[in-house]
Amino acid sequence: MNLFLWGALPYIAFTFLIAGTLIRFFYFESNWTTKSSEFLEKKQLRIANPLFHFGLACVLGGHIVGVLMPKTWTAALGINDHMYHEGALYMGAVAGVLFIVGFLLLMKRRFTVKALEANTSTLDKWLYLFLALAIFSGMTGTLLNYAGFFDYRVSIGPWFRGLLMFQPDPSLMEGVPLEFKFHMFSWMAVAIIFPFSRLVHCLSVPLNYLTRPFIVYRKRDGAGRDK
Repeated sequence: MNLFLWGALPYIAFTFLIAGTLIRFFYFESNWTTKSSEFLEKKQLRIANPLFHFGLACVLGGHIVGVLMPKTWTAALGINDHMYHEGALYMGAVAGVLFIVGFLLLMKRRFTVKALEANTSTLDKWLYLFLALAIFSGMTGTLLNYAGFFDYRVSIGPWFRGLLMFQPDPSLMEGVPLEFKFHMFSWMAVAIIFPFSRLVHCLSVPLNYLTRPFIVYRKRDGAGRDK
């Protein structure tokens, strides 16, 4: 089971994430959307949406530094273990609070506005469930590790980098606390669901997603004719 969870399941998740996303992009382009619900409710979205996405950006940045960057890199920058832990704890807590508050407000909006609840599919509900598990397990791990008893940069970090280099070492996850293992399992579940969900819209942000109309019904050619 240890070999499957930390040696095979991550690659299953990566396969779903990459292959599923490419298939949806090239063969189901018309379905590549966030299924914008702004026209159903705007007031709550104005507060919840920025909080969620800003918190998400900060959390992703923290994961990149904490998991993808080896300890030797931060040490070379003059950041010792104590400085890193203090920064990760306090900045991670602030980012996590913003992320959680934004997520909870979005969930309140989603399930208290009747039109939105009726427009929420079963897949959406599974997505929200595993997102919630990933968010809260990550925050729980951060807070319970306030004393710094567990250094994920010598276990989870090398394990994840080993996966990316096709040199998996499941043994690195053997002594990892349960809350961190649960966090790893949750993000793998989100990765599997990702290609089939509304989350794919985040990949369009670096391109033209920020400037496009919220809902596109048809395209127009240069002469202004509908296609």
